[in-house]
Amino acid sequence: MRNVVILAGGSGTRLWPLSRADKPKQVLPLAAGNSLLRVAYNRLQGLVDPANIYVCTVAAHTELVREQLPELGEHNIIGEPVGRDTANAVGLASAVVARNDPDAVLAIVGSDHLITPEAQFRAAIESGFELVESRPRSLVTFGIEPTHPHTGLGYVERGVAIDGTAAYVVDRFREKPDRATAEQYLATGRFWWNSGMFVWRAETVLSVLDALLPESAAQLRQVAAVWDTPERDATLAGIYPTLRKISVDYAVMEPASQGKVDADVVVVPMPVHWLDVGSWAALAGTYQVDALGNRHDGSALSCLLDSHDNVIVTDDPDHLIAAVGLRGHIIVHTQDVTMVCPLADGERVKDLVAQVQSDHAERYV
Repeated sequence: MRNVVILAGGSGTRLWPLSRADKPKQVLPLAAGNSLLRVAYNRLQGLVDPANIYVCTVAAHTELVREQLPELGEHNIIGEPVGRDTANAVGLASAVVARNDPDAVLAIVGSDHLITPEAQFRAAIESGFELVESRPRSLVTFGIEPTHPHTGLGYVERGVAIDGTAAYVVDRFREKPDRATAEQYLATGRFWWNSGMFVWRAETVLSVLDALLPESAAQLRQVAAVWDTPERDATLAGIYPTLRKISVDYAVMEPASQGKVDADVVVVPMPVHWLDVGSWAALAGTYQVDALGNRHDGSALSCLLDSHDNVIVTDDPDHLIAAVGLRGHIIVHTQDVTMVCPLADGERVKDLVAQVQSDHAERYV
């Protein structure tokens, strides 16, 4: 049976101080008044039965997810006691779904993407489902045609086409490159952005984890075995924090693409406009822009003198943000924090959050 798992466990630290530990970016109204999570759920309409849509999130955010998606079934929220990166999140979700359906096929999608047109998104996922159903040892990822030499995203290099499908064998994955390397990637015409979305049979990815991350795989199966019993919470709490923290790209997709297991890794094109809302620079692409290149969220009240190419954000529509001679900066104002950062250093906001946490404990994070 076909299923979709929405990964919603990220803390969104690069969108601090708007995104916080108790209200992460996926539940904030960042998409024309809707949360990113609601938008992610809505674009699945017609793709699978709503009863087969799951959300994997940190247990502390379970109620926030229920508030955003009240129609979600009681057992369709998979809560992690702590975040242990995406390899464990997808492994847990795959094991939980497979416990009642050994033939389950899963699409793994994010909760922090803006994607248009949605019909093209659904068509690509449908192609992924069909490919896995005909090639059960395939691990499918989705490639986005790059529009510029992005240095904040991973890349997938496609190899030979797979006859009778829209897919290609994956030659290799590449992590975030410098600009010169990214320009080389685009010049070849063989590289796509790595979307971080996947389709696979649950048992296939679990068998790959058995081979590549055996200790974690065994423990995830142990958790799934007691999922519907009173032992679940205690078992989760005892096991999950001990799991090795590693991404699915490093743990599964990269070694599988290198032939280290008997599964093959393929990439399906997803011809959409795709925005990974992972930073202020990315989110600013959805904002209003004035004649001087300044971008404002809908509620920002500002007065800018001789200031160009800035990003202005506030959660208080009555608070005036004023600047003189400012160029290429991010200003974010919340009730208890004002953050100023050069746009060029936007990826370092995550490091700033770590420093704030070190200096001020949990008060502002």
